[in-house]
Parts: sequence; C-alpha cells; structure tokens
Amino acid sequence: MSVTDQDEQLREMIPRLRRFALWLTRDVHAADDLVQSTLERALSRWSSRRDGGSLRSWLFTILHRRFLDTQRSARRQAAMLGRLYEPEAPQWPSAEDVAATRGTLEAFGSLSDEHRAMLLLVAVEGHSYQEVSDLLGIPIGTVMSRLSRARQALRRLSEGEQRPAPLLRVMK
Repeated sequence: MSVTDQDEQLREMIPRLRRFALWLTRDVHAADDLVQSTLERALSRWSSRRDGGSLRSWLFTILHRRFLDTQRSARRQAAMLGRLYEPEAPQWPSAEDVAATRGTLEAFGSLSDEHRAMLLLVAVEGHSYQEVSDLLGIPIGTVMSRLSRARQALRRLSEGEQRPAPLLRVMK
C-alpha cells in the first residue's frame, strides 16, 4: 500500500473517530486530542498492523485504549495531587461538631470505670477482644458483653439521658 493510499484511508476515518471520541470524552477539545493521539499511534505502529484486518476496527481499538489509558492516568494524578494537597488555612470544626464532641467527652467521663476501660482498650487503643480478655484476665464473652453495655451507656448519655443511680444492696 502506498503512502498516498494510507493517508486517504486515514482521512476517511477521521470523522468517525471524532464522533466516537466525542461520545467518550464529552468534550470537543479532548476528543480532538484523543483522535490526534490515536492517529499518531496508528502511524507509528503501521508496520505491526495485520494486513487482513479491518483498518476501522484497528483504529477504534487504538482510540478506545488511548481513552482508557488517559482516564487511568488522570485518576492516578488526581490521587497523587490529593495526597500532596495541603490547605493554606487550617480547617476549623463547626460549632455543631465542637458541641457534639464535647457532649460525647462529657458522657464518656460520666461512664463507670469498667465501661470507660473497655471502650478505651477496644475503641481507642485498638486491642482485639482476645487481647483485652488476656489483659484483664476475664473470659472473652465477658469482654464482649461489657463492651456492648458500655457502648449502650455511652449512646444513652450522649443523647442526653441521665446516668442511672447505682444499685445499692439492701441487707436485711
């Protein structure tokens, strides 16, 4: 195939490639860049093209793969930039967040020592139930039930309920 025939075939495919690229990118300029990139790749790899294969399907395959590569690259760059981004001004919490945090800390402070210890060991320090069981010398089932009661108590206190009075034993 002569260079002139090759050019003519590629020129005939440009409108179809632009339509497909525009459909993929939804942006005229990005579509034009994608078609240009596709044609550059096709020309640089022309010798590796199968003689019996369809030029149209080969070009559309190249275009689609270039589009996917561009999307992946953009996601990687966005992720990297997101990690490098440092806000210029500190982000202060809202008054609502401050009030909620204070309320939770006050509720946490009014928990019993046993409940506070369970929540600190599991939720704050990140120990597993088995580690807490070994640490405190109690069965794992006891750790789980105490933790459940501690979470319920914290939830109730955070929602504004009053701490129940401790039960007193009355001896006859």
